[in-house]
Amino acid sequence: MPVWARIVKFSAPALLAVLSLPGCCCCLYDQMRACQCQSAQLYQQNQMLAYSNCQAAMASQQMERALATANQRLDNLNAERTQLQQRYLALLDKQRGQPSPLSPEATERFKKLQEKYPQFEFDPHTGVSKFANDVLFASGSSEIRDDGKRLLAEFAKIMNDGDARKLNVLVVGHTDDRPIGHQYTRDHHPTNWNLSTDRADSVVLELSRHGMQEPRLGAAGYSMYQPVAQNTAESTRRKNRRVEIFVLAPDAAVVGWDPTWTRH
Repeated sequence: MPVWARIVKFSAPALLAVLSLPGCCCCLYDQMRACQCQSAQLYQQNQMLAYSNCQAAMASQQMERALATANQRLDNLNAERTQLQQRYLALLDKQRGQPSPLSPEATERFKKLQEKYPQFEFDPHTGVSKFANDVLFASGSSEIRDDGKRLLAEFAKIMNDGDARKLNVLVVGHTDDRPIGHQYTRDHHPTNWNLSTDRADSVVLELSRHGMQEPRLGAAGYSMYQPVAQNTAESTRRKNRRVEIFVLAPDAAVVGWDPTWTRH
């Protein structure tokens, strides 16, 4: 018998036996379907991952552009602030060097006020008044003490009388170089900037309550950056914790604030 016949004769029953196994075809079909489903799922997952990566890349680019825009705006604001600060300092220096716009009568009244309140300083040559924070405020506070309220009431009375009624004032707050320490103070005044401006605002509002018209008033804060003494000891730091009031002529303008402008 030829060899191929023997092979066929031997193989046919074996093949029939394999094909005759129960459920064999179904198992192979199920396995193939499972592989196909798994492949489809992996493909979908890969597509979703690729889409997510693309979205993340786009979001990252948008965030980078937004951050770059914000940084540019911050740089512009810092530059503008520096320019305003330079103008402000120049105007204050000019004001310090100018003769006082106060009349002789008002000057004499301020001198007497200085004698009554030792912590109140008055420069008759420039009309600049300095208030030690101890007389106006408790430590770390922008709430005016009772003695400070009485002092500011008398200050406003002088400024509301005679020729002084035509003059304007700029209130400037200052601090020493120590950061805000107590938690209670930080809750109300997080930085020395906040404390200096809040105190200036308090003085302006107190003067307003005593009859000074608000268009005559201005407020500013300089934090620790305009000391009048070295911040080396408590005695010198106390001098830096102060409020200054600049008496301005009717046509004086400081950092874009024009006292002659009124809303119609």
